[in-house]
Amino acid sequence: MKRKILLIIGTIVLALVVAAGGFWYMSTQPLYKPGMVRESKNLSAPLAPPEQPANSRTWLVEPGIELNHFAVGEGRNVLVIHGGPGLPFLQPMSGLDALTGNFRFHYYDQRGSGESTRPIDGFDSPNIYENMQTLDRSLGLGAQIADIERIRQILGDDKLILIGHSWGGFLASLYAAEFPEHVEALILISPANTLVMPQPDEESDLFASVREKLPEAQQAEFDEFMQEYMDFNALFQKSEADLVAMNEQFGNYYAQVADIPAEMPPQGKSGGWMVWAQYLSMGQRHDYRSALKNVNVPVLVVHGTNDLQSESASRMYAEIFPNAEFVVIENAGHFSFEEQPDAFAEVAGDFLSALK
Repeated sequence: MKRKILLIIGTIVLALVVAAGGFWYMSTQPLYKPGMVRESKNLSAPLAPPEQPANSRTWLVEPGIELNHFAVGEGRNVLVIHGGPGLPFLQPMSGLDALTGNFRFHYYDQRGSGESTRPIDGFDSPNIYENMQTLDRSLGLGAQIADIERIRQILGDDKLILIGHSWGGFLASLYAAEFPEHVEALILISPANTLVMPQPDEESDLFASVREKLPEAQQAEFDEFMQEYMDFNALFQKSEADLVAMNEQFGNYYAQVADIPAEMPPQGKSGGWMVWAQYLSMGQRHDYRSALKNVNVPVLVVHGTNDLQSESASRMYAEIFPNAEFVVIENAGHFSFEEQPDAFAEVAGDFLSALK
């Protein structure tokens, strides 16, 4: 249902991590910096995954952390990284159906979302900095990027072909910056506008855009919700269930104002702590753009003309990667692979068939 569509997507703004006092100060600096995963810094387990249990339906990426996954197609492996953050796919992308004769597409629920392990329910410690470190180490950007590297090793591929949607495009890009030698190509679909914070484009304020499009009579209600949603001083008083509910409620507002097709397939259960871990990982001030400039692999950036995220936000990725092309799909929004599956299949198919 639309209420599950938590499109915090690529236009996430730093307002999410604005809080008062010491927490505000601590949140200004990123906990994750490119290169940390490669150096195994601030990880809860080694980059080498454990031995996989026989006949397991999950990927065991570290002791106690299992990732739900499924695959369709035959041929070369392609890893699909979902967006949100924290909104996994329940079924394959329609726009990839025509390509399953040559590629095997692997979908997985990122840790802390969907049916994958959710390692944190709540926090008992009053030490905010300690809680931030625990959250980042368990579910933050570094943890998610490390999981991609572990999946690569589980699949047995020297190089990965990655398809990242929205927040997943951001994660795929950071993985490529960490491990360029293990990436063959990237397809980034409306990649999240989070490469640099504060964002240079005021049009990227997702929450202001949603508020503006809501009926005037509902805006006060939305303001009250956002006050609670952005109250990071009270964050560690909440539970996983509390945060999942808040994420889904924002999804309701977004679905109300965005032009999302009624036939959109449902998505998996939203992340809770996982979502906030991403925000705290990147902090209020960072610039990851320079880390992408050394990734000299073929990159395809796809943007829908009706996407609430601005074209300039998606185009930023194509301008940074040295070997990238930018394609616009007409009459499509944030989910071009569902809204215009034939057009998406043609674009993605041409790109993938050109790989050696």
